[in-house]
Amino acid sequence: MRSRTTESAAAAESRLPLYLASAYTLLAVYGSLYPFSGWRDSGVPLTEFLGAAWPRYYTAFDLVANFVAYLPLGFLWVPALRPLIGTAAAVVVATSVGTGFSLSVEMLQNFLPSRVPSNVDLGGNALGTLAGALAGARWGRALLDGGRIDALRRKFLMHGRAGDVGLLLIALWLLAQLNPLTLLFGTGELRSLLELQAPLPYSAQAFADIEAATVCAQTVAIGLIAGRLARGSQRERQALALGLVGAGLLVKTLALALLMQGAQALAWATTGSLVGLGAGLLILIAVTPAPTFLRQALAALALLVATALVNLAPDNPYLINTQHFWFAGQFLNFNGATSLASSLWPFLALPWLFLLRPRHE
Repeated sequence: MRSRTTESAAAAESRLPLYLASAYTLLAVYGSLYPFSGWRDSGVPLTEFLGAAWPRYYTAFDLVANFVAYLPLGFLWVPALRPLIGTAAAVVVATSVGTGFSLSVEMLQNFLPSRVPSNVDLGGNALGTLAGALAGARWGRALLDGGRIDALRRKFLMHGRAGDVGLLLIALWLLAQLNPLTLLFGTGELRSLLELQAPLPYSAQAFADIEAATVCAQTVAIGLIAGRLARGSQRERQALALGLVGAGLLVKTLALALLMQGAQALAWATTGSLVGLGAGLLILIAVTPAPTFLRQALAALALLVATALVNLAPDNPYLINTQHFWFAGQFLNFNGATSLASSLWPFLALPWLFLLRPRHE
């Protein structure tokens, strides 16, 4: 049995908190300045918004959204900083970093015609960061920094930096499922990011076929990646893979229910998606007993195929109509972050698969 000293050393070696905190910060930067177009100098002093009166039109949703958006920022930076400077100092630094980051972003929004800097947003962000930092001081160790949940992760999942990066990829994949404008599990779509036109005209049958193939390939890819992280038996690999697919479906359903309309919660369950999901699960179960190197290669191949297909898919008229609601101001930050995570995810996962040693644990 490993000693407490050995366990503590292993916990200290984990960079998962730092990876998660850095990734969330970068996504927050992108989301706060999205869509990065129309930059101009309005001539208004950068800090004039600090003395502005309470805005005439402001909703409870806006207040809660600004508070909640910065909770993870404070929470994640505390366990990332704790090994270096201690818990109390980590709370102070995380809160200061989050507040300073929010202030910088609000000032930069002076140069974007689609964004309006707000002292109310700044206050909500600062309070959210503080609350998150305090929560990180209380529960961050249990989740990410050597506590009980972290110990379970070390027992059942891959160790070392490869395992930490793998878990970061899983977190980003789940975040990508929160975007209701993408196909089910349809990461890697670059057309909107690069402002390119769809290469194929829309037809119901062609779209359904590409949708089914995309969902099938993505299901196989994410399931094999999840199974690759497991350290245990074939049954445990299979359970982790199926559990992650189920979690992705749950996140997609909740995103559609909360961010769109309750009646749209199962809008992802089209004929094409269901056929692709069923085929992908059957393939996933069939290849679970295969050798590690073969499962790893198949995951990379499935990811390449899925990424190519999602960029060939015709524009979906339903999703185009949905954008009129989804691009409302209160969702602009969130859409930017989830869109970026969705677009870049395969290009982050593929190097991990290629560099991962077949027997690495």
